[in-house]
Amino acid sequence: MKVLTKLFLFVWILSLTTGCSKKDNADPAYLKEINDWHAKRIERLKAPDGWLNLVGRTWLKPGINKFGSGKDNDVIIESGKVPANMGVFIFEDSTVTMKINDGVEVSLNGKPVKEIVMIDDQKKDMTVFQSGSIKWNLIIRGDKYGIRFRDLESDLVQNFKGIERFPVDQSWKLTARFEVYSPPRKIAVPNVLGQIDEETSPGAVIFNKDGKEFRIEAVDAEDKLFLIIADETSGEETYGGGRFIYVDKPDSTGKIILDFNKAYNPPCVFTKYATCPLPPEQNYLKLKIEAGEKMYGKGH
Repeated sequence: MKVLTKLFLFVWILSLTTGCSKKDNADPAYLKEINDWHAKRIERLKAPDGWLNLVGRTWLKPGINKFGSGKDNDVIIESGKVPANMGVFIFEDSTVTMKINDGVEVSLNGKPVKEIVMIDDQKKDMTVFQSGSIKWNLIIRGDKYGIRFRDLESDLVQNFKGIERFPVDQSWKLTARFEVYSPPRKIAVPNVLGQIDEETSPGAVIFNKDGKEFRIEAVDAEDKLFLIIADETSGEETYGGGRFIYVDKPDSTGKIILDFNKAYNPPCVFTKYATCPLPPEQNYLKLKIEAGEKMYGKGH
C-alpha cells in the first residue's frame, strides 16, 4: 500500500507540474523574449529611480513650507532617517526655492547644498537632493507643485516578490494597423488626481481579435507610441485603473506589432504617491485581455 500511495503521489505531482508547463502558449524563443522583458521591468521598478521606493508626496502651499520628519512641518517626511526640521521650501510665482537649516546635511550630485532654486521633473536637468538614504525632487502636475520623496532602503524594494502575470500566450501578439491623424489630435487623458491633461495623439492602433475590430488611440511618446487601456479584466484580474503598453511606431506599410503580453501595471498599483494617467473613455475595450500583468496587491 505504501508503494502504491507513493506512486499515486508521484503521478499526481507530475500531472500538476505538467499542467503548469502547459499554461504558457508560446514557442521557446518567444517565451524567453517575454520573460527577459519582464525581468528588466522588475529591475526598473527596483532601481533607485524606480517606483517601489516612493515614500511620500506633498503638494506645496504658496509661501513657506517647513519640511522634515517632525509632525509640526508642512511637508512631513515619514522617516526617522532625517532630522525633525530640515529647512523650508518657498513657493512663489511658479518658483520653488529650498533653504536648508544650519547643521543639516543635504547634497546635490554629491555636493553640499544650502540654498537653491529647484528644477522640476518636467525638465531634463531636474534637481534631485539627498540626505542619507532619502532623496527628493520637485514635481509639477497641472497647476500643482509638490515634493516627492524616495527611500533607497525602502521595505517595499527589499521585500518585493514580483508581479503575477497571465500565462504567456503568443496569440496575444498581434499585427495591427495604424490609422494616422492628419493633423494629430488632442485627446483628453484623465489622471488619478482628477485632472484632465491634453495629450497629442498621432493616430489610432487598430487590431482584430475573435472576429471583431478594436481601436486604441495612442499618445505620442517620441520614438514610441504609448497606449493607456482598460478592458474586461480591469477591476477584476487586473488593475481597475487600466494598464500601459508601449509599441514601436508603424513601419513603412503602416503595420504595428501589438503585444498584450507586455501590458503592464501603472505605478499607482504599487504606491499611492504616483500620479498616473487613466485610460481615456474611448480606450475602454469590450474585450477580455488575459495577457500581461495582473493586479499587484490591493492597488491604490
